[in-house]
Amino acid sequence: MLEVNNLDVSYGASQALYDVSMKAHIGKVTCVLGRNGVGKTTLMKALSGHMSPKSGDILWNGKSIAKQAPYDRAKSGIAYVPQGRDIFSQLTVEENLKTAFSSLKKKDRFIDKEVFELFPVLKQMLGRRGGDLSGGQQQQLAIARALLLRPKMLILDEPTEGIQPSIIKDIQRVIELLRDRGNMAIVLVEQYLDFATALADDYIILERGRVVSEGNQEKLQSSGDVQRLLAI
Repeated sequence: MLEVNNLDVSYGASQALYDVSMKAHIGKVTCVLGRNGVGKTTLMKALSGHMSPKSGDILWNGKSIAKQAPYDRAKSGIAYVPQGRDIFSQLTVEENLKTAFSSLKKKDRFIDKEVFELFPVLKQMLGRRGGDLSGGQQQQLAIARALLLRPKMLILDEPTEGIQPSIIKDIQRVIELLRDRGNMAIVLVEQYLDFATALADDYIILERGRVVSEGNQEKLQSSGDVQRLLAI
């Protein structure tokens, strides 16, 4: 289980997160919601080790990881798919997938055939350069690469951004499958309520770097407060 306790994060003199606390359980999807610029990506970078908190703590299975490097968090079972995907445009799909190997033991450095079962289009494009893929295909590649880490927690930062509806449905199906297996915690950053409502077991909403609402799926579906906070 992931526990975030009273987290403060700053960019130099500018504070981005204030006293943020949340939990993410194995076998559940926890959505982090909010408008643009409220601190969602900052929180994900703190969870994945790409930003260091000013104060507070991050616990993964009871152990503090707040000072761990991203590489060590990946080895401990935390996989991060950033906003923008970070695909290597000049590398092939196969080479992009193999970049996950750097955090794996030698015996685990192979492309699990399951990633092609989850994302069949990738098997057809192994020799194609990452930069030649559509946005939706790049997103599938980024998620597949993260899954090669055999994670116990998968962090997805706005996986629906700029993607055609058919691929959004494919990604939703994969997230549901991973959640229902019951051996992975999924933290999903999402701006769009319909996608979040379909997937979230639990949620938090950020506003100006603070948690202003939290609850379960029932509250997410019914609360007028949630609708107001997410209204554009």
